[in-house]
Amino acid sequence: MSQKPKIKELLVESACEHNQTRKAACNAPTPGATTGGCAFEGAQIALFPYADAAHLVHGPITCLGSSWETRATKTTWPGRDLTQVGFTTDINLNDVVFSGEQKLKDAIDYIMAHYRPEAVFVYATCVTAMIGDDLDQVCKQAAAKHGVPMVPVHAPGFVGSKNLGSRLGGEAALRHLIGTLEPETTTAFDINLIGEYNVTGDMWQYKHLLDELGIRVLATLSGDGRIREIRSAHRARLNVLVCAKSLISLTRKMQEKYGIPSISLSFYGRRDTSKGLLAIAEALGDTDLIRRTRTLIVREEAKLAAQLEPYRAVFAGKKAVLNTGGNKTWSIAAALQDLGIEVVATAVKKATEDDREKARAYLGDTGVLMMNPGAEQARLIDEKGAHLLLAGGRSLYTAIKKGIAFADVNQEKKKSYGGYAGLLNLAEDLKNALENPVFKLAARRAPWEK
Repeated sequence: MSQKPKIKELLVESACEHNQTRKAACNAPTPGATTGGCAFEGAQIALFPYADAAHLVHGPITCLGSSWETRATKTTWPGRDLTQVGFTTDINLNDVVFSGEQKLKDAIDYIMAHYRPEAVFVYATCVTAMIGDDLDQVCKQAAAKHGVPMVPVHAPGFVGSKNLGSRLGGEAALRHLIGTLEPETTTAFDINLIGEYNVTGDMWQYKHLLDELGIRVLATLSGDGRIREIRSAHRARLNVLVCAKSLISLTRKMQEKYGIPSISLSFYGRRDTSKGLLAIAEALGDTDLIRRTRTLIVREEAKLAAQLEPYRAVFAGKKAVLNTGGNKTWSIAAALQDLGIEVVATAVKKATEDDREKARAYLGDTGVLMMNPGAEQARLIDEKGAHLLLAGGRSLYTAIKKGIAFADVNQEKKKSYGGYAGLLNLAEDLKNALENPVFKLAARRAPWEK
């Protein structure tokens, strides 16, 4: 039986309530959908933070060159961090004609001889998927030869968007890793963090609070994760879906197969961090844990309020436009509101239906949900009188033209904005941006234009 996941099943997700009301699947491929990131890139984003695994791209060198280190993640891996190493089979015209399977076998042998990873993820790309290289058979033979998991990831770019690719990455982990190893010990408060990639160290902003409460993170998919841990993830008591609706299929299937319930939450901003911690405690169902969690929340919120007090005057009356994607369309908006900043518009083009509903709830009836932010954000800055633009680096020039402050909130950012401490980081960065004279100076007309 083929190990390839059925794309149609992943597109029509029974755990997503919007599939019941839509005529088409939520993330069905549409012309031009992969211009914002293809399925191959999405699969790498979902799995790449495993620092003790080798990530082998079975395709042309350009696929590796365009995707290596797609998202900056942090890890405490004590050995060689393999997220910093790019592996590819470098498929060429000869391989297209005569098959690249032997090249793939040789590449796996080389990786095992020189790096000894805990697992090897082998990513199909458009070219190798079209010529029909049998990744499943090669990986099966290599696993028997080397004694470590070899995970075929069937996410060639042409099948759809990054969102679908993340689902395919989760599907590969479920089929080939989860449930293949028993943990050394278990506790009553073991959880898995699903969809937490530890971008700029987000997970470390709240994990110490979970540790204090006695809640153990058994496994993550995939921030600061370890292959041994994800293999034993089937023994967790709860799956916590952290801001990544693309992996809802994984949590639903783990509930069906292993009986693990799941909750979805965010750790951006004061309100959502507090709600998230309490939601985990309540889902685990221990009365004493819930009491201790409430006490911790009161303590942390009081400490944060005192730290944020000097920023209140700076943010009073300020308005912001938010141009990012996915869960950040609403989670960053919530964090801005916690700082006293009014969010007048947020981009939802790359968001799921569920994310759009949450964005609407946070922004209210007067907030604008931008479906074409590239064309809308400049106009809305003028119409709404915005003082701040939070987006990716490409939008910096819009802020400069409009003479308003700018902050980068995409994965290229250098600081974490997660958890209570992350909100303080965000406040400091926004204060610096608002008080930086360069944006107004750069927007001035040249003397000869006056």
